[in-house]
Amino acid sequence: MDILTWTYIIVGLSFALYIGIALWARAGSTKEFYVAGGGVSPLANGMATAADWMSAASFISMAGLISFTGYDGSVYLMGWTGGYVLLALLLAPYLRKFGKFTVPDFVGERYYSQTARQVAVICALFISFTYVAGQMRGVGIVFSRFLEVDINTGVIFGMIIVLFYAVLGGMKGITYTQVAQYCVLIFAYMVPAIFISLQLTGNPIPQLGMGGTLADGTPLLDKLDGILPELGFGAYTVGTKPMIDIFCITAALMVGTAGLPHVIVRFFTVPKVKDARKSAGYALVFIAILYTTAPALAAFGIYNMINSASNKEIASLPAWVNNWSKTGLIKVEDKNGDGKVQYVKDQAANELTIDKDIMVLANPEIAGLPNWVVALVAAGGLAAALSTAAGLLLVISTAISHDLLKKAIAPNISEKNELMAARLAAVAAVTVAGYFGINPPGFVAQVVAFAFGLAAASFFPAIIMGIFSKRMNGPGAISGMIVGLLFTIGYIVYFKFIVDPAYNVAENWFLGISPEGIGTIGMIINFVVSYVVSSLTPPPPKSVQDMVEDIRIPAGAGEASSH
Repeated sequence: MDILTWTYIIVGLSFALYIGIALWARAGSTKEFYVAGGGVSPLANGMATAADWMSAASFISMAGLISFTGYDGSVYLMGWTGGYVLLALLLAPYLRKFGKFTVPDFVGERYYSQTARQVAVICALFISFTYVAGQMRGVGIVFSRFLEVDINTGVIFGMIIVLFYAVLGGMKGITYTQVAQYCVLIFAYMVPAIFISLQLTGNPIPQLGMGGTLADGTPLLDKLDGILPELGFGAYTVGTKPMIDIFCITAALMVGTAGLPHVIVRFFTVPKVKDARKSAGYALVFIAILYTTAPALAAFGIYNMINSASNKEIASLPAWVNNWSKTGLIKVEDKNGDGKVQYVKDQAANELTIDKDIMVLANPEIAGLPNWVVALVAAGGLAAALSTAAGLLLVISTAISHDLLKKAIAPNISEKNELMAARLAAVAAVTVAGYFGINPPGFVAQVVAFAFGLAAASFFPAIIMGIFSKRMNGPGAISGMIVGLLFTIGYIVYFKFIVDPAYNVAENWFLGISPEGIGTIGMIINFVVSYVVSSLTPPPPKSVQDMVEDIRIPAGAGEASSH
């Protein structure tokens, strides 16, 4: 069977599974809609958290980034994995013990202020809309290639699917759908990685295959370090970014992960604090499977791509180039009229332009793997994008219906009307997300990096000081969140949308820090402003200080010390 037929079969079956689960697990109350009733097992929640957290950026874009940037792309790998550890160990158990539905709920209660809650809602909406734009873009890319429609139509298809199970099932439906999506995406990621590792190095374990030797006896990474400089690029294993930018991007991604509202809310779906810790541990294992494979898949992909397409006759280019050219994500131009394609760094001479986001999806075709593997990767990419998009849409709808409507505008609203408001908010959110998916501000991983920067600059300081500092008060947290968020948004908007793209280079950045890494500076500003303002204003009420003390002390700690 051809790729299109296999894609319809595998993607169709996976969608039928997701929709079936959403119907089976549809939410009947606001508690089920917001936190799945709080009764999800740690293992299931670990898989759902992994699927929620490993977005289109992880599945589709990260290995592609590493393929084309080599060592420099490792910041995404280090930042996202390190951030999850930070979230699991430092924040999740305490937030679960606090027991609120959402991050704005925590901020509002901890800082005893409706203003703080509303600022947190605005932050959650900014972060979630920026993040979900990347997911919708990923959905559009997958649909455009494998179902042979244009990217915009693909985004609309994705909107309809995710809207169905997010609006119907709420967190309960999303959680069990994400368990299935994790199984699909990890299988789809590992199968081609194992095949290609065997094909190139004879080793079935991709992580070891990356350090293995090719058929001619040359280590794969040494081969890449030799090929790429010949084409004008830097050596694959040597970085070119300023060290301060590498540090700031990594830090922004780490602390941004720890401030992501759609991941934090997952720890409210389990029955006990102990279960939150367990599910965090399970999720870390499930995430590590993909994240340790991504660098190997990146190295295999760039090696195969150069071998199969660079310096080849245009008439005899492999089928994958023509297949992806139809989507507009690969462009072939014979600039010097010699009938060949040369892939080089010099843009004036480069004749093969490849979108970073296609490398993982195109990998099986480039390697000549069976058509069913190509279709499986399409299903995996959709599972990754849709699982995170659903989690983000829930955060958006919850922020509007629970944190704004129920807690601020209409406190006496009935549960039935609140549930209806949450569903209507999800419809509005998916429409806006679709618009940004059709008109994205960058490639998938870059857009997602902006969301992490916004989370780092706004939520992380408010959450961390809310847990670990009894002296931190409402005015301090509010001032910090507003200043950190405005600074980070202003910097990103200036360099991405206002100045000429040629001006967006290291020499013109503040201290050499790129828009992807500026969230770290935003976070530092937030911490400083919060500390200064809280020092100059009255401390929180004693009841709030007692609540902070209670959150920090594990249940049973007093009993243990008294024996």
